[in-house]
Amino acid sequence: MRDLPEIFDSFSEARRQGFLAMKSLKEQGYNVAGTFCSYVPVELFIAADIVYVGLCSTSEETIPEAEKTLPRNLCPLIKASYGFAITGKCPYMYFSDIVVGETTCDGKIKMYEYLGKIKDTHVMELPHTQNKETSRALWLNEIRLLQKKIEEKFNIKIDETKLREAVKKRNKERALLKKMYELSTTSPPPMTGLQQLQILYGAQYRFSHEEKIHELEETIDRIKKEYAEGSRPVSKKAKRIVITGCPMGGATEKIVRIIEESGGVVAAYENCTGAKQYDRQVAETGDPYEALCDYYLAIGCSVMSPNPNRLELLGRLCEQFSADGVIEMTLQSCHTYAVETRAVQEFLNNRNTPFLSLETDYSPGDTAQLKTRIAAFIETLQHRQ
Repeated sequence: MRDLPEIFDSFSEARRQGFLAMKSLKEQGYNVAGTFCSYVPVELFIAADIVYVGLCSTSEETIPEAEKTLPRNLCPLIKASYGFAITGKCPYMYFSDIVVGETTCDGKIKMYEYLGKIKDTHVMELPHTQNKETSRALWLNEIRLLQKKIEEKFNIKIDETKLREAVKKRNKERALLKKMYELSTTSPPPMTGLQQLQILYGAQYRFSHEEKIHELEETIDRIKKEYAEGSRPVSKKAKRIVITGCPMGGATEKIVRIIEESGGVVAAYENCTGAKQYDRQVAETGDPYEALCDYYLAIGCSVMSPNPNRLELLGRLCEQFSADGVIEMTLQSCHTYAVETRAVQEFLNNRNTPFLSLETDYSPGDTAQLKTRIAAFIETLQHRQ
């Protein structure tokens, strides 16, 4: 069994080496689908034996090039993703035979129009309410339209048997990732928040289902074994933080690093990087298309109005992980999350849970300011009874 640090590093390495892995898969004849959001039902790709990969970029490198087309006061995730597409600096975009987007926000919707000029781009129309029958009918139809697009483009047929098998495969991945991050319910956690993020973020670049399952099982066993033998990588005095808000990874890891350098530990991630994506399972009985519809439509993203599912999950994570406080990370110009900050704050105030909201982008320019605010927040938690 490998050493634990080596296992954590392997997930980070998967991100770096994923380009070569993707090139190899293309040379073997695999088709590739690029996605931008947790709402896209990837089980359809699995059923069609298509490799899928996330295309959201989290680096400021190509933003200046993107701003030649897109406005400067746009979400950095959108600008970075488009910048990497037009500069050819994202091998995942380069190797994607199809890009699947979704109408989660106005900025993305308009960006997809430009992206469609250089890539075959299919956009799913996502309803922004979850409690209407018309919303469910729309989303179910969008899933079937995506299936039709895949079948026509790649000249294949997705039958229910293959789709049911795909649901089970993806459920197993979700279950293991959830089992992994729930190890941090212990006090102190058996891993840092940065190590947990390495696995959550890096797992998407393991393109073989069997290899991913094996590595996750090995990781969980190793973490449990070393903890039982007395390994304590996190101080028991570290204040336990739950992170909520926009997707994390890449440049936004700076917030996790600052939290853990300031006497805290990130015990759980509510956002798309973590529990929002892995907390639940797709039903394995009944009509698989309706099961996919119900699972994905229930994701508690801030684009939904009202959005009780985000608050329900956040409250449950605070209880489960014994949170001392919650920190929200909102990307600049992400209007839905920025507007929803007030609702999250009121929800946590009613629970007597300290809350800090941070706005940032992909540059290191605000690091000093973030350090000041996060350190002050952690200090208040240390003095709190």
